[in-house]
Amino acid sequence: MAAAGVVSGKIIYEQEGVYIHSSFGKANDQDSLISGTLRVLEKDAEVIVDWRPLDDALDSSSILHAGKDSSSVVEWTQAPKERAHRGSERLNSYEAEWDMVNTVSFKKKPHTNGDAPSHRNGKSKWSFLFSLTDLKSIKQNKEGMGWSYLVFCLKDDVILPALHFHQGDSKLLIDSLEKYVVLCESAQDKRTLLVNCQNKSLSQSFENLLDEPAYGLIQKIKKDPYTATMVGFSKVTNYIFDSLRGSDPSAHQRPPSEMADFLSDAIPGLKINQQEEPGFEVITRIDLGERPVVHRREPVSLEEWTKNIDSEGRILNVDNMKQMIFRGGLSHALRKQAWKFLLGYFPWDSTKEERTELQKQKTDEYFRMKLQWKSVSEEQEKRNSRLRDYRSLIEKDVNRTDRTNKFYEGQDNPGLILLHDILMTYCMYDFDLGYVQGMSDLLSPVLYVMENEVDAFWCFASYMDQMHQNFEEQMQGMKTQLIQLSTLLRLLDSGFCSYLESQDSGYLYFCFRWLLIRFKREFSFLDILRLWEVMWTELPCKNFHLLLCCAILESEKQQIMEKHYGFNEILKHINELSMKIDVEDVLCKAEAISLQMVKCKELPQAVCEILGLQDSEVTTPDSDIGEDENVGMTSCPTSSFHSNSLPVLAASEARDDNPPEISVSPNVSRLTPA
Repeated sequence: MAAAGVVSGKIIYEQEGVYIHSSFGKANDQDSLISGTLRVLEKDAEVIVDWRPLDDALDSSSILHAGKDSSSVVEWTQAPKERAHRGSERLNSYEAEWDMVNTVSFKKKPHTNGDAPSHRNGKSKWSFLFSLTDLKSIKQNKEGMGWSYLVFCLKDDVILPALHFHQGDSKLLIDSLEKYVVLCESAQDKRTLLVNCQNKSLSQSFENLLDEPAYGLIQKIKKDPYTATMVGFSKVTNYIFDSLRGSDPSAHQRPPSEMADFLSDAIPGLKINQQEEPGFEVITRIDLGERPVVHRREPVSLEEWTKNIDSEGRILNVDNMKQMIFRGGLSHALRKQAWKFLLGYFPWDSTKEERTELQKQKTDEYFRMKLQWKSVSEEQEKRNSRLRDYRSLIEKDVNRTDRTNKFYEGQDNPGLILLHDILMTYCMYDFDLGYVQGMSDLLSPVLYVMENEVDAFWCFASYMDQMHQNFEEQMQGMKTQLIQLSTLLRLLDSGFCSYLESQDSGYLYFCFRWLLIRFKREFSFLDILRLWEVMWTELPCKNFHLLLCCAILESEKQQIMEKHYGFNEILKHINELSMKIDVEDVLCKAEAISLQMVKCKELPQAVCEILGLQDSEVTTPDSDIGEDENVGMTSCPTSSFHSNSLPVLAASEARDDNPPEISVSPNVSRLTPA
């Protein structure tokens, strides 16, 4: 922390004519306005906000210092002379923040090594400085009430005096602070800006963290795990450690646990070690039995699909069709039809006529929403900060779209334009959620397959219904999935879990990106089409994507443990798996794991709930039901997968590696943005 005297450092922001109204409303009080200078400075990887009166003769030892050490904690105490003279009617007025300065005064806690210094100057008691890391919120004035002012509230609920900007407004200050922290409006009070508001931090665009100074890098990771994990860990982990260690040789011995705690704190409330949490079932070592060998079949062909449609266009034997899709995926020519059913855009039992009518209704609805943002003028958008922010983030992410296929090649490609328009329209569809980084990753494969703006939008909207919790402000969906993944992994391999914990990696933070956008950046573009359509069948059990994570980690266990990878090496290794994972091999392993768990006679209740198995469907140790009967009773339709009617191939032989490349013709009207 900077010293309490004159603070030196790089000046980021400086403004004179910033006043404290120490006795606002008192007549004939010459000291009612205290003029001072407000600065924001960078010093020793710390950002400091400093306000002090213009009187250069102030004793620097009396400056109020909001710090973390016990000798510099600020308290508020009500001034005795003023306590009796304040009426509630004044505190209820729109000038409550100004009145607050009159009803409180500073009192510094005693120093641990002696008495606190006494104030030598009447004005000096108003001076203060604090680290930006201690800032909780900023309250702004109402529009049209005169001078612009701000009130800083710190994390220990200390409220600093209101600062009034007599020369200009506070916008430049806010802009300067936003270089280091994320600010967004409070849902309860639009005048209050909350620091590190997660919803906005989720929406930050991709940035090259290697270009950031140490302070900026660390703060971004701490306040924004989404952006941090969406970039390559292999590029940042060494830099993170170097930033934390600094140039002090002794600091190079800093244990990885400090960095682990740092990353873990970035997701408040995440507790991976369930054995220490009340309400969690303690999972001991359990014999899961032999793991079955699983083979994949060929992708479902257009001919097989057509044979399962009746004269009115209904899909027959839906369960069997889903099983075939789960076991082999879809041929590329069939995806445009089948994905609409898998994603819930078309009901499985609908007729062709009903689907045609549904498309007409959805087309009208889509273009009405699209018209809403298309008709917003530049002047209107300037006054709508949320829409403006959504557009800016969407444009940045669209420009970073994977260009490995012709559909998204070129800067003015119609696919990119449609990607932008669909995402903007989704902001109208779900304005509360708006646009969050990662959504473009979920949309681009859907649009690639649909080749149609309206169909792509509604399929994407249905997909977002499944993924919504991943992008919500409190990250509850992500927390739950990481805890569930830890539970499954501990059951499968408690030794590996123990090793990860010994390397401060037990919180599985390196799986964050996998879960957030469903492996979109771990597999090639064509492989992700196969993986997603398999997951969309919702077979063979609930949360199958977590078993996919387990399958990948199990494949990497030997290398991680034999080479004694530590915290940093594990992050780097997992990140570098991107585009190197065999999708068919992972699907085989994950299905085999699900079958192995279903056969287990002592499956813990916590695991049953994660996989969607009911108590009555899992054999207990005291049950008389045989193993084969038990498999038939499970809600996971695994036993039917071994039907002789389904041709099977080894995983290495079932690849549909060469689906036809979709050409983008300028004459195809459906690809032209409306």
